[in-house]
Amino acid sequence: MPLLHSAALLRSRELLRSARVPAIMLLAAAALGLIAANSPAGPALDAFLHTEIAIPGVFELSVEHVIKDGLLAVFFFVVAVELQFELTAGDLNSARKAIQPAIAAAGGVLVPIAIYLALAWGTPSAGGWPVPTATDIAFALGVLAVFGKGLPSALRVFLLALAILDDIAGIVFIAVLFTTGVNVGMLAAAGVWVVVFGILSRQLDSRHRTAIAGVMVIVALLTWGFVYVSGVHATIAGVALGLAMSQHPALRVRHALEPWVNGLILPLFAFTAALVVIPAVTPAQLQPAFWGVAIALPVGKVLGISAFGWFSQRVGRGRAAEPPLPFADLLAAGALGGIGFTVSLLLSDLAFAGDALLRDEAVLGVLTGSLISIALAAVLVSARARHYRRMVRSEDV
Repeated sequence: MPLLHSAALLRSRELLRSARVPAIMLLAAAALGLIAANSPAGPALDAFLHTEIAIPGVFELSVEHVIKDGLLAVFFFVVAVELQFELTAGDLNSARKAIQPAIAAAGGVLVPIAIYLALAWGTPSAGGWPVPTATDIAFALGVLAVFGKGLPSALRVFLLALAILDDIAGIVFIAVLFTTGVNVGMLAAAGVWVVVFGILSRQLDSRHRTAIAGVMVIVALLTWGFVYVSGVHATIAGVALGLAMSQHPALRVRHALEPWVNGLILPLFAFTAALVVIPAVTPAQLQPAFWGVAIALPVGKVLGISAFGWFSQRVGRGRAAEPPLPFADLLAAGALGGIGFTVSLLLSDLAFAGDALLRDEAVLGVLTGSLISIALAAVLVSARARHYRRMVRSEDV
């Protein structure tokens, strides 16, 4: 019986590390949140999220802030560890490898911003322009895994690099645009603790690694606390710690945290972020915060990534590490890039923190735009996968 239990636990962890299961869980959690918010239980859930959790003389946080500022910092830590690996030893460790996805990622950021501002310029919704710039890497790879059997690995590598560069843009937006009244002293103290964390991580191969790991957890919590009170968004603490940690132990920690992030943290965040009451208005009465995001995610990402990706393959042909991707593959990658979800939901919350109505409409825009992108990506990725499978069969014959 213990062996069966251990095997089931191992199997569940591997499923949560896969591409498909976390994507399904994320979508299901968002759908449940939307349904719950528009049910009789909605007001009670909203009241629960605003319940204060306080340690006298230390901090006061609502349940919602624990999820969005605390647990989500763990997700950003995992993202930063992957980012560190890709920049030093992975698919982005040289300008030659990064040039094409970098230009395509720039298009996937700039074109959605242009579409959003074209619809929202001069309105209170204009401040939400960063929302449609993000790509949910886990969700995009999940859709690719479900519908992309037979696709060449070059497309997955391109999408992974693209999404990582999008993550960098999202992190920069969070750190720069949504930071107010910075307490320099607190931020400097957080920086000191980040350095201590990085130094300790390089001692984890010693025989005292258990004690060092315990101290690192305390240092990580202190870093998060100082970043939180400094005025910088607390998720940046996770980014700083992930980038500072020694790579080999960081990858081991990422592997251990991945099932928790995919199976608990991200679905919980998606559920709470989607707790939005659908406004009883006609489509014409919806604000540009909705339409800008709902259109810019699927349309802007497809246009930006495919057009800039095609251009990058023309100007960087001599320096590219891989053969150019067909334009149809770039279209499929653009549709996958339009799945904003996690970071877009967070950006919605930050961009419209002072206006609940606009925040809710932006969240609905993220859900709508991401669903359109999922449907479009499923069609395009399936078509490209069939094309490559036919090519393989023809070569075999």
